[in-house]
Amino acid sequence: MPRHDPIPRPDPLDDPAYATHVWGRFKRILRWMTAISIASGAGAVGILWHSLGPLPIHMAIATFLGVTLSILMAALLMGLIFLSSGSGHDEAVERHERSAAWRDE
Repeated sequence: MPRHDPIPRPDPLDDPAYATHVWGRFKRILRWMTAISIASGAGAVGILWHSLGPLPIHMAIATFLGVTLSILMAALLMGLIFLSSGSGHDEAVERHERSAAWRDE
């Protein structure tokens, strides 16, 4: 008796309406996180400016970009994890791994 799913399930993102919904949610989260990361970068420069006095322009730019891009990269990666989990891609990979393990036996 085969130990795999008798009926293959289609990829959830093959449905254009569902894919539009999922990618729209991802883009909306990313826009909010972009605004938050820019505000955090500006806040970090402001705190340094307040505590240390006027900063050299290169230090201010580097601080702003470092803080902003670090937060944005973390948000992007977490968003992709949520996208993968919420759209059913994780389950599709798990099904593929189970069927590959079954073929290897």
